[in-house]
Amino acid sequence: MNFDFLYSTGFCGMNAHELSRTCMHLLCTAGEGSFVFNEHCYHIAKNDLVVIPIPNRVKNLAAHDNLRVEWFAADYKFLQNLLPSNNYSIGGSISLNQDPVIKLTDEQAKHLLDDFHRLRDRMEDRHLQFYHELMGSLCLTMMYDIFEAHALHETTKTHSDRTAYIVKQLMALLATGISRTERDVSYYAERLNVSPKYLSATIKRLTGHSVTSYITVTPSPS
Repeated sequence: MNFDFLYSTGFCGMNAHELSRTCMHLLCTAGEGSFVFNEHCYHIAKNDLVVIPIPNRVKNLAAHDNLRVEWFAADYKFLQNLLPSNNYSIGGSISLNQDPVIKLTDEQAKHLLDDFHRLRDRMEDRHLQFYHELMGSLCLTMMYDIFEAHALHETTKTHSDRTAYIVKQLMALLATGISRTERDVSYYAERLNVSPKYLSATIKRLTGHSVTSYITVTPSPS
């Protein structure tokens, strides 16, 4: 596999070129900072988690002197392949491209830091025969901790614009596992009362990935 795992405490390196194929998970542990992602500016403070599948779309990084962060990044496809198809990960991926910041409780932030540190401490064990399996299991623990926090965070948010509604409804459809039998974009567009072109353009703009890539995560039935 041509990828590695990366851990850092440097905020200004979160959009480095080597992260372009990764998913980054950054936790603010103190202070304040800001960045622009998908043409929107986001402010972060203590216990804010940032999850960005395409870090090279981050720009205009700004940090107060007291900002402290820790982040872990791994190959995007590696992380996606760890998860069961069409579970919360699909909808969560789309949603996080709309708003990559999740506010954590003190307890959630502690769990996530523990996850980061376990990953950091085992990153150098490449000599192990089951290194990628080991790191995969630790990544999976981290991701489910994030999903738990994100699911609770999403229930407190309200969505009023049409784009957010369309994305939310697509997430709900995919979470049912319907893409095991329905593979055509037009099927989802019809269910959502939009054109295939509109649905494709909306998902591409918000996530950087095609709607087809989300639909075809699950192998079609034989």
